[in-house]
Amino acid sequence: MATTTLLGISGSLRKGSHNSLLLAEAARLFGDATYNEADINFPLYNGDDEEAHGVPSAVDALAQKISDADAILISTPEYNKGPSGALKNALDWVSRSKVKPWGNKPVAVMSAAAGRAGGERAQMVLRGFMVPFRPRILQGPEIHVAASHEAFDENGQLTGEMYIKDLRQLMESLRAEINI
Repeated sequence: MATTTLLGISGSLRKGSHNSLLLAEAARLFGDATYNEADINFPLYNGDDEEAHGVPSAVDALAQKISDADAILISTPEYNKGPSGALKNALDWVSRSKVKPWGNKPVAVMSAAAGRAGGERAQMVLRGFMVPFRPRILQGPEIHVAASHEAFDENGQLTGEMYIKDLRQLMESLRAEINI
């Protein structure tokens, strides 16, 4: 059997992002798989720029990576009760690619944020953003890592037993969704 390929999309552009750490932990708990994290540092979407220059090659490359992956992991911070602008911008750009990668693709959504709700509101808004693309978004368990600055050890691994248990269960559900 071929190795499973997971693509992580972090809604944070920050170096050492807690959302990137959470994605890496999800991939680790998933088990045997090839894991890559996407680069979503794209220019702001502008229809005039698209008309003049087309879809950037980096966007087309991401759309192809999404298409080629067996499943997608998305983790978003919460900025003003919603997902990051970088993540929304990336979703908008990918929707303009000739490759339409999301249809029926298994997707696990999670969030890590400084606040006590752990990005719950951002995650709910993100799920709404995904509706037009028609992926198979797993419904749970929901992963909302609160006080994310305290949730990872010096090696970048998640420390809370509840988070680890739920994330492991989410990855088991994702594995089952891939094998449907």
